[in-house]
Amino acid sequence: MNTIAVTVKDRLATITLDRGKSNSLNREMVGELIDILHHIEADTNIGGVMIAGKENFFSAGLDLIELYNYNEEEAKSFWFLFLDFVAKVTAFRKPLVAAINGHSPAGGCVLALACDARVMAEGRYIIGLNEVPVGIIVPNSIFELYAFWLGKANATRSLLEGKLFNPEEALAIGLVDEVVKPESILTAAERKVRKYMAFESHTWSQSKLNIRKSLIESTSSDQTADLELMLKQWWSPSTRAILKTIIDNLQKKS
Repeated sequence: MNTIAVTVKDRLATITLDRGKSNSLNREMVGELIDILHHIEADTNIGGVMIAGKENFFSAGLDLIELYNYNEEEAKSFWFLFLDFVAKVTAFRKPLVAAINGHSPAGGCVLALACDARVMAEGRYIIGLNEVPVGIIVPNSIFELYAFWLGKANATRSLLEGKLFNPEEALAIGLVDEVVKPESILTAAERKVRKYMAFESHTWSQSKLNIRKSLIESTSSDQTADLELMLKQWWSPSTRAILKTIIDNLQKKS
């Protein structure tokens, strides 16, 4: 695997996102995450999973530089792949906790939202869905995932404003479950996932799936119509101009 690292200790798998400085999600990384979660779910020797980033990033979201250069067919296939990935994480049967060690906007936030709990490091970090200011229409399934934790009113306000939260704000609104010192992030996340792992596994898993029934139906449904609207906007001159400005700024920083 080129973009993630995996270790297993005492029935707990730790997936460390490891792609460049910011762990931006591209086709390869999403594919590797889908594959490893599939294998972990089928492995009876693994009882739970923790996903973590590195240094100051959990994940900066989708790799806009790579996506910007896709042709229409490549862009369409990627977005279908990403939404399929979100559906699979949402319906993952085993305990899954995000150790949000740094920045986690946009797609990074989506990955964290699909987990069962989120522990975030304190500091000058951001998390949230900021797609609207970027010119990207958020599919309804992603909004439902946001609303599952924030409630529909807070999710609506936050999404339409493109609100990015600091750790304390994220804790107050219910976007994350715990805020800890950066050096304690892995310990706190492990404590959380092992608490889930201590319960009778079938009871816990089925309860999770029952609670998430409507959310799983939303993320697993045919999203062709939503994606057609999103992709039409993706290729519009206004969104392309916004993306180009963002990419130019990113490349200057690098």
